[in-house]
Amino acid sequence: CEILSSLPLQMSLYFNVYFFPFWWLITVAILYLKYPDLSDYYKFILVTIMILVSLTELIRLYLGYVGNLLEKVPELAGFWLLTLLPQLPIILFLLFNEGLKIHSLERAVHIIFAAFLSFQVLAAFFTLRRMVNTLASRFRLTEFHRLEEPLPAPALRSPAAGSGS
Repeated sequence: CEILSSLPLQMSLYFNVYFFPFWWLITVAILYLKYPDLSDYYKFILVTIMILVSLTELIRLYLGYVGNLLEKVPELAGFWLLTLLPQLPIILFLLFNEGLKIHSLERAVHIIFAAFLSFQVLAAFFTLRRMVNTLASRFRLTEFHRLEEPLPAPALRSPAAGSGS
């Protein structure tokens, strides 16, 4: 029985769990400092992003832990999709949009978070591919062994039991 979970992915998730509160505190503190200088639509966008990232990150990390450690494909696929679609583009938006008046500390924590997300996308993809291929092989072997088993003999019908006319 081969272990399919990924140690590099698990280590990345472990460090991400401890880094995320630090990232959140730095981002909220800098948002508080630059909030009066931002335009109204950037104020709305940043508050929405902080709420969305906070909720998504909790769900994403839970799915990553469960999917990787328990070798569950649906949870790991959900983790991969939540990392690839909302999280990575949002962090890249926060990192590269100059209209947000990015501070150097903010840029540094966004770069670290983007590096975590990029690594996790790649590691989860390869882990997910290995899990799916292994589970498909196990399924095929189970079906093959089921075909090799002898079929039960058909029951013989007695002529007396079948005459109902």
